[in-house]
Amino acid sequence: MAESGEGVAIADVWLRSRHGATGIPAPVHTDEEVQAWVRGVLLPSCEVWVATEGEDLAGMMVLSGEWIEQLYVSPEHQRRGHGSRLLGVAKAERDSLALWTFETNLVARGFYEAHGFIPAGASSSDNEEKAPAICYRWRR
Repeated sequence: MAESGEGVAIADVWLRSRHGATGIPAPVHTDEEVQAWVRGVLLPSCEVWVATEGEDLAGMMVLSGEWIEQLYVSPEHQRRGHGSRLLGVAKAERDSLALWTFETNLVARGFYEAHGFIPAGASSSDNEEKAPAICYRWRR
């Protein structure tokens, strides 16, 4: 689990991942708003898990009930198993999981499908980016 002092590093992973991703909409909030959201909302109200590589915070995952609200690995640490390890934590902690990912995020869709998640229901654009997203579910 993340500690309250890791808020800046967690926000940094989120921001670098979103800014570096291809095929997904740009964030609609400023970097400062994201940092305040991580410190003021995510850390106090959700389970926030981190993956580290050496001294670096490499990835972050936010769980709220059965929902994976966020899962990001910084670009320089991708393809090293951090996302899979974070998903493993979620699967060990829950009997079922759900998440949303943008339709255009083919890399994330392939990642989740390779880990046993299946699309569930119609896509929706009911998100801040107003971009089509797909709900994925996993059950033990």
